[in-house]
Amino acid sequence: MTKASGSLQELRRRIYRKAKSDKTHRFWGLFVHIAKRETLEEAYRIAKRNGGAPGIDGLSFADIEASAPGVFLAEIQADLKTGRYEPKPNRRVEIPKSNGKVRVLQVPCIRDRVVQGALKLILEAVFEADFCPNSYGFRPKRSPHRALAEVRRSVLRRMSMVVDVDLSRYFDTIQHSTLLDKIAKRIQDPQVLRLVKQVIKAGKVGVPQGGPFSPLAANIYLNEIDWMFDEIRRKTAQGPYEAVNYHRFADDIVITVSGHHTKRGWAERALLRLREQLVPLGVELNTEKTTVVDTLHGDAFGFLGFDLRRVRKRAGNGYFIRMTPKKKARQAIKAKIRDIIRHGGSTPAVKLIAKLNAAVAGWVNYLRVGNASRAFSEVRDYLEMKVRTLLTRRKRRQKRSVGWRRWSNEYLYGVLGLYWDWKTRPLSGAEEFA
Repeated sequence: MTKASGSLQELRRRIYRKAKSDKTHRFWGLFVHIAKRETLEEAYRIAKRNGGAPGIDGLSFADIEASAPGVFLAEIQADLKTGRYEPKPNRRVEIPKSNGKVRVLQVPCIRDRVVQGALKLILEAVFEADFCPNSYGFRPKRSPHRALAEVRRSVLRRMSMVVDVDLSRYFDTIQHSTLLDKIAKRIQDPQVLRLVKQVIKAGKVGVPQGGPFSPLAANIYLNEIDWMFDEIRRKTAQGPYEAVNYHRFADDIVITVSGHHTKRGWAERALLRLREQLVPLGVELNTEKTTVVDTLHGDAFGFLGFDLRRVRKRAGNGYFIRMTPKKKARQAIKAKIRDIIRHGGSTPAVKLIAKLNAAVAGWVNYLRVGNASRAFSEVRDYLEMKVRTLLTRRKRRQKRSVGWRRWSNEYLYGVLGLYWDWKTRPLSGAEEFA
């Protein structure tokens, strides 16, 4: 759960313990906690820390801080308590994809982000007690690296057949009525249910990506499928070895199946079972990208930005899982570098380098657990080239080269402070995340 402080954290612990001990309990009286000043302040703090562009009203965090954050939160609290609160329409942002299509983010205004954050802080304590261990996305003490470690463990433990699942426009296909029914199984507070309905209806279709409540709603929606596959895992286990395992991070799903000849056809049956369970939810598989892969033949599958492939060790017997950053991950950071430099304007070089460093550091820290040396070299060379080109252009010198002699590595890294920590680090074992 998102860490809060003081009495709010203790409240969330009490809610979680009650939900964990009584799986049939329906909570009431939660709205008063959502509308508390302490909850709204924590939601505002989290939203401010995460940053993000203004919503449709154009109001930024700088604007709020420059006036009176206390008054801003007091107005939200008053609107919630009196029932006057109405979300504003989300601002649509289209992000180009590698296939020429676009992914649409719907950015709520800061006021609505605070309300969604407060709603999530309270409801998260309830539903975290219900979530299945095989779901890793946007949950406490879980991370993409843990999900990768668990998938690697499954493949190395004889589950060599992999169903690489791709859901088609998952967030856009979440049905409002079905989601509300699932939430109502645990919540009987009409004010909370009304607030949830307001939040999801603001996006018109599905659950809008870009708001604090979206990840929680996505996990609630698929939770029953998570538990169904966990039951299959337990039923098909043979001694210490599992025949089927399932791993989900938001809408990224991998199903691993034993490659033993007695389990021939199980991978296809698992995919069929998943499709049958998704139909009532209105969620569809992307048939072009959903594939069944046999890792014993050296085939690769994708998960959370990596291509995973079973490879023989150079020395000795045995195999390991090579995880290389996907091509689109490299393309994405290059596009980010170009965008920062293109919109740098007359920003001093040191400040521009600081922005580049922040973007690159996050990318490197995520991917460094894989076999990323070659990808890191490619991106590092590209970053140096773009910075040298920028410096040459700013000096208005004739551009005969990208400035290797004019702008040495000592200048880039020693004077300007360009990011330099490109070391890879082994991914921890799954048991270390437990």
